Amino acid sequence: MTDYPGRLVILGYPVAHSLSPRIQNAALAHANIPIRYQPIAVPPAELDLVLSDLRREGAGGNVTAPHKAEFAERCDHLSEAAARAGAVNTFWMEDGALVGDNTDIDGFIRATEQLLGGRPQGTIAVIGAGGAASAVLTACERWGGLRVTLYNRDAGRARALAKRFGKWVHVYEHVGATLAGAQLVVNATVLGTRDHDALPAELTDVPPDAAVHDLVYRPGFTPWVRRLRAEGRRATDGLTMLVEQGAEAFTRWIGQEPDRGVMWDAVGETRD
Repeated sequence: MTDYPGRLVILGYPVAHSLSPRIQNAALAHANIPIRYQPIAVPPAELDLVLSDLRREGAGGNVTAPHKAEFAERCDHLSEAAARAGAVNTFWMEDGALVGDNTDIDGFIRATEQLLGGRPQGTIAVIGAGGAASAVLTACERWGGLRVTLYNRDAGRARALAKRFGKWVHVYEHVGATLAGAQLVVNATVLGTRDHDALPAELTDVPPDAAVHDLVYRPGFTPWVRRLRAEGRRATDGLTMLVEQGAEAFTRWIGQEPDRGVMWDAVGETRD
């Protein structure tokens, strides 16, 4: 890219809860970049219409649930990471072409290694089979040497995702069996976004020594993470991943790294 995007947005449905506008606008202002980053709520049926407008405007931005896989299908070019994950969370226009990338992968890797104090080993249990889950599996593939157990309410989606990655990914039809023996448990669903959501898994299903990475983020942690931490478990939510993937996305759009300290200040919380 030689120019800044015409505008920066985040597409999702819902999207009002997203902290990305707060984080990105703080980083843009600190870098004296004259662009505002705005959320756009896009029902699935309106994705093509909104995307047509964004193409004309030379826009860039982020994509969140439920559009990551569908957005990837509409891109003219995909990065190697986005192609492997089959999902896009970061995009921009380049020479008239819509380019899709996936910075969730690097964000997940950095946040997970911070949680664990190093690379994961053994078995990782993943709950979910959407765009976030495919990013997690792509990260696991980069680490190598791991066994992944996968659960999704729609077992057919889980099997289709596992087939893309190979025999080291094993699908289970019950969440308890999926988590048994795992060294790391990852919630890659949207459960926890809303106050009345069920927990991704019961605390009794989480192995006592397992660390938990909930990709959902809420002020003061998600209810699942709060309960796990109250029992002395190693658990964190998706805020570190959000900041890290957002910093990677900023670099793609602007051509320079943002000040991560400014991003964290904008959030007003830290994760350990």
